[in-house]
Amino acid sequence: MANFYTDNEDIKFHLNHPLMKLIVNLKERNFSQSEKFEEAPMDFEDAIDNYDRVLDIVGDICGNVLAENAESIDKEGPHVVNNRVNYAEGTKENMDLINKAGLNGISLPREYGGLNFPIVPFIMAAEIVARADAGMQNIWGLQDCAETINEFATEEQKEKYLTRVCQGETCAMALTEPDAGSDLQAVQLKATYNEEDGKWYLNGVKRFITNGDGNISLVLARSEEGTHDGRGLSMFIYDKANNAVKVRRTENKLGIKGSPTCELVFKNAPAELVGSRRLGLIKYVMGLMNAARLGIGAQSVGIAEAAYRAGLEYAKERKQFGKAIIEFPAVYEMLANMEAKIQGSRALLYETSRFVDVYKCYYHISNERKLTPEEKAEYKKYQRLADIFTPLDKLFASEYANEVSYDSLQIHGGSGFMKDYPIQRYARDARITNIYEGTSQLQVVAAIRGVTTGGYIKQIKETYEVAKISEEDQDIKDTLLAMTAVFEESVAKVELVKNSEYLDFHARRLVEMAGYIIIGYLLLIDGQRDRKYIKAARLMTKYGEGKVADYAKVIADSKVEDLDLYRQA
Repeated sequence: MANFYTDNEDIKFHLNHPLMKLIVNLKERNFSQSEKFEEAPMDFEDAIDNYDRVLDIVGDICGNVLAENAESIDKEGPHVVNNRVNYAEGTKENMDLINKAGLNGISLPREYGGLNFPIVPFIMAAEIVARADAGMQNIWGLQDCAETINEFATEEQKEKYLTRVCQGETCAMALTEPDAGSDLQAVQLKATYNEEDGKWYLNGVKRFITNGDGNISLVLARSEEGTHDGRGLSMFIYDKANNAVKVRRTENKLGIKGSPTCELVFKNAPAELVGSRRLGLIKYVMGLMNAARLGIGAQSVGIAEAAYRAGLEYAKERKQFGKAIIEFPAVYEMLANMEAKIQGSRALLYETSRFVDVYKCYYHISNERKLTPEEKAEYKKYQRLADIFTPLDKLFASEYANEVSYDSLQIHGGSGFMKDYPIQRYARDARITNIYEGTSQLQVVAAIRGVTTGGYIKQIKETYEVAKISEEDQDIKDTLLAMTAVFEESVAKVELVKNSEYLDFHARRLVEMAGYIIIGYLLLIDGQRDRKYIKAARLMTKYGEGKVADYAKVIADSKVEDLDLYRQA
């Protein structure tokens, strides 16, 4: 019997990170929840045991059902019948089993039927599901839309919708339109308030909506007549039970084929305003997108894990010239680098998840009582870290998912190009990860703030550099210190020019430099708790050292005038 949790000790390693004590204490309000809810943990060890047991269930379902159904779902896919989405048979079986196992509303409060888990174990579950079937992770993972409802909706709305999510109803976030993809300020779907019945109505078209026929949708719409920017947009909840939205079609995609991507037509669709008018894009979508990007980070790591394991297994079995191909340096080097990239992106994923957990806990506590000055400072600190680490995580995890699946397919040789092996599906599924929920280029736009504000360098110097490192690993730290100095010099060189286009031109180089240093430190620090991560720390630091040096040379040799070489006529 396969179990995608117990067969991956790396996940449990991150579940036992030292910061989890603070996170669990905050989430459980110092375990006062046990006085009200019988299922609430009594202490930290009890809580971790709860997470462990649920993740074990997730791993069992994923290893023995979701992974087995993935191929048939990829072939059949969803289709539209009478303007409604009809899932593939395997998807229906998956969802039924997940619902019976109570794996919905994992991070939602217990009063609505949720498990009240922190973000960390939820993201772990998302990684496991994605390893089994990336398309299924899209459908199941969209329950993170409920987090936005939990943060910003009224008590009446929370009682109405969060309860349903915990019971297994699916969600969607309807943001993009035919002429508003990455530029959400251009959204035109119209929201009109009817004075007579006191209700909002939505009219227009949404496109590329993942699980667009979900039961509960968060919809970005233009509520302020005559506006043309983000300040005229508000967030709404649409309930599928109103039957006022038609699925015009589902897209025929390269990958994640089990996840329906829909074009929707809203016609006088009744909806409920979330929070305040005009804050739809400015406030609510930003929170929604950050949660989605964390989910794509988990999806990326899950796909990469599946691809790596497929490549490793094939390399052990495939024989050429009288021996298994894993014995050839060209192959075992690829596999070692693939494994290091996965461990590095996973370390960054859970570091980011921990930051999100702490700041979200403090946010909810602040709605219950006034935070102390110390708590307020921690809240702001972790919010800033979450804001700059989320795009960094999404950038690296998605790019590495593509690289690992590409290399795994290469290890398979001609067989990998055939539908007989699942690696072709992993490669197809991986390709979307650095496109949707903000392309890699847009992640750089968001992450560059961590460079220009000094956020990354502050975290590196105040947290990672001061971590206790064994003498035998000091050479790795010395390399990282040298990389940091080169990074600082490169930042200073770009900022000295005082030209925004020049900064944008080098933004990806600067962001990636910071990322290589951070990943190197995270693996090095993890290696102090478990020596198995030192190998990855060495490999990723060696790899990052070369990339940082290359980027630094490009920046040192460049001038503003050089941009003319790249501009298209």
